[in-house]
Amino acid sequence: MALNPYDLYDVRSLLTDEERAVQDTVARFTDERVLPIIGHAFDEGRFPKELVPEIAELGLLGSSLPEKYGCAGLNSVSYGLICQELERGDSGIRSFVSVQSSLCMYPIYAYGTEEQRERWLPDMAAGKAIGCFGLTEPHGGSDPANMKTHARKDGGHWVINGAKMWITNGNLADVAIVWAMTDDGIQGFLVEKGMPGFAAQEIKHKMSLRASVTSALYFDNVRVPEANRLPNVKGLKGPLGCLTQARYGITWGPIGAAIACLDEALRYTKERILFDRPVAANQAVQLKLADMGRRITMAQLLSLQLGRLKDAGTMQPTQVSLAKWNNVRMAIDIAREARDLLGGAGITTEHCPIRHALNLESVITYEGTETVHQLVVGRELTGLNAF
Repeated sequence: MALNPYDLYDVRSLLTDEERAVQDTVARFTDERVLPIIGHAFDEGRFPKELVPEIAELGLLGSSLPEKYGCAGLNSVSYGLICQELERGDSGIRSFVSVQSSLCMYPIYAYGTEEQRERWLPDMAAGKAIGCFGLTEPHGGSDPANMKTHARKDGGHWVINGAKMWITNGNLADVAIVWAMTDDGIQGFLVEKGMPGFAAQEIKHKMSLRASVTSALYFDNVRVPEANRLPNVKGLKGPLGCLTQARYGITWGPIGAAIACLDEALRYTKERILFDRPVAANQAVQLKLADMGRRITMAQLLSLQLGRLKDAGTMQPTQVSLAKWNNVRMAIDIAREARDLLGGAGITTEHCPIRHALNLESVITYEGTETVHQLVVGRELTGLNAF
């Protein structure tokens, strides 16, 4: 039997029936609802928010959180497969789900009060309330501890001043999970849309993640009640814990982008005839295609094992860094190579490789740059901090 070119090691056979059902459901959604419109949305610089109710109806928002909050209660591997299939469509769609699920719903669940969970999580799972995650600052980048946004206690309120940058969903959000420095260390706050002094400004002129909303957030003496503080965590471990959840999903997402690029490259090179034979009949082309298959296979096995470790409760942040580094690098290299194999046609968004290549320029940077993750692994190997 011929092997599946997108699953050379039959990784799918290692999944449970439920995991396969989740993957099939999201794959159909991507094929039927995302792919027909995403090229135009990217061209227009528009997030297709009309898909949000359908994404919610499929149970893809906060999918790993308990059913009591209106969530699906799926395992971590299922969440990874959701990310893979969504990013096969576009990184912007996966980013929306990642931010809503891992960076907004997760901290409310893990660090919030029961009142906060009951107020926000059911509506967020249903797509009726959208969240964003305010950690990165204009000057900060890879050094979140150098945080300038500050929250000062004033009676029963906190007064927040500062700014956040590169915030996915910022202008869509009904609530922002904002991390601010206090006299008692870094703490998280639920800053709601419409609070006086809180403003979001969409970032334009992007050449990456064009089908996603990216914003700057501004806080000018924003008064936030004590009831909106996340009480169950202090320090950097709060936001870093959220980032670990999101990075886990990102190890899966780029596999989908890489598969989409390999699929396009295979079809194009087999159909295009040069010098009286298909382009795919050339040794140089087959070497490139074979390398794509090899690298996708390694990434699939890496993320699946990472998911099993996460579901077993033994996953370590360094393992996430290794997979994020490997898998995003894999995907961006494949997207660029696939663009090249398509020749001149590869520079248009009528084909997916250039769109995925441009998107992955953001994915390789956000949630920790490639260099940061390399240094995390280096620190684990040597015991020495090179930051």
